[in-house]
Amino acid sequence: MKPPQRMSHVFVEEIPTTMEQGVIYVSIECATAIHRCACGCGQEVVTPLTPTDWRLIFDGESVSLRPSIGNWSFPCRSHYFIDEGLIEWAGAMSDADINRGRMIDRRSKSVYFNKATTVKAPQVDSAEKQLQQREESSNTSKRSSLWAALKCWWRA
Repeated sequence: MKPPQRMSHVFVEEIPTTMEQGVIYVSIECATAIHRCACGCGQEVVTPLTPTDWRLIFDGESVSLRPSIGNWSFPCRSHYFIDEGLIEWAGAMSDADINRGRMIDRRSKSVYFNKATTVKAPQVDSAEKQLQQREESSNTSKRSSLWAALKCWWRA
């Protein structure tokens, strides 16, 4: 097991072109956190911040990312959590476990985005109509934030 290490964080508007090891760059505008792999291999790790990907917790002093970060496509295949800025190494996963996790992720995204794009039939009650309009507006902003994140990624 690797020794524990700390990662600092920096809030940025856009994803930086050069990154330091041991720093998590968080762009709220791009809904993304990015850092160099904690193992030291230097690979860029991109963690999109969405309801179906990663969640960032900022407690005023440090950041945490959930779920774990599994760099299965990197030669290092590192697997870790970032909890209050501390790297917590997680165990290796078999190819079968990785594929199972990917399948669960795909299902989760499908359910979430199909629900987000479903348009309900108009309601007669005006209170229900207002609620439906708010939900549709929220769904539109979810799609817009996804596009904003993709634009930020494309610019990087």
